[in-house]
Amino acid sequence: MELRDLAMQAATIAVEAGRHALQDQINPHDPRSTSAIGQGTQFSPGIDTRLIRYCRTKIAALDPMDGFWEEEAGNRRPGGRYWCLGHIDGPVNYVRNMAEWTLTISLFAVDEKGHASPVLGIVHAPVLGLTYLAAKGQGAIRIRRTIVGDKREKIIPSTMTTLNGSVISFGMSYFPNESEKVLQIVSRMAGKPADIKRVGPVSLDLCRVADGSYDAYFEPALHSWDIPAVSAAAVVVREAKGTLWRWDGGHVRWEGSNDVVATNGLIAEDLDTYLSGR
Repeated sequence: MELRDLAMQAATIAVEAGRHALQDQINPHDPRSTSAIGQGTQFSPGIDTRLIRYCRTKIAALDPMDGFWEEEAGNRRPGGRYWCLGHIDGPVNYVRNMAEWTLTISLFAVDEKGHASPVLGIVHAPVLGLTYLAAKGQGAIRIRRTIVGDKREKIIPSTMTTLNGSVISFGMSYFPNESEKVLQIVSRMAGKPADIKRVGPVSLDLCRVADGSYDAYFEPALHSWDIPAVSAAAVVVREAKGTLWRWDGGHVRWEGSNDVVATNGLIAEDLDTYLSGR
């Protein structure tokens, strides 16, 4: 199956899983009943595990490839392809009945040198009625739910060339040292952008750079548990002709932690002045 067709089929799985998650979200619940189940999903409710199980079963039936990214950490072979399924991205938003949370699916390909990179990505936001999907070499699209049915649109980044008057988004974690770093940058930058937003989650913020809603996004520390969300959105950003790099200009490392910056490709130099501390 071609990557583009595979992306469309995988997107239908994400949409169906999103219906289950949304139904659970709107059911009455007490946020205090949720518990920490790991650093990456501090407030994630029990639905998370069921969603992963559902998506794994459906994806394996669609095309099992060479397995799943998390399980094959020590056995990934050159030429292999591995699915990467994310937990709910934006679990705090989910538990607090906010709209900004997503489900993500990505596919990694390993080249002949053993280097892995995502080649397919789906980011689905059930409450917002948005699905972003992209496949390597095929561009990126956004599917919007409307009152007359789904509307499919090709997406491209904004054409803003300077921070002045731009709309910037940033991410931060609950680790104090990481949050302090990004807040200092935002403080220095204040007054140039028309707005600096902090909404989350990372997958949705990155897609909003891809579709031109934001001009750039940056975060000082994304961890291994963020890889599913970031990898899915990375394909969307790059296929929309945006840019996604580490702050030092290097490639994102898909095996560990990263600082990341995504832009429309036009204001990267202006933004780098603040990220580099010059």
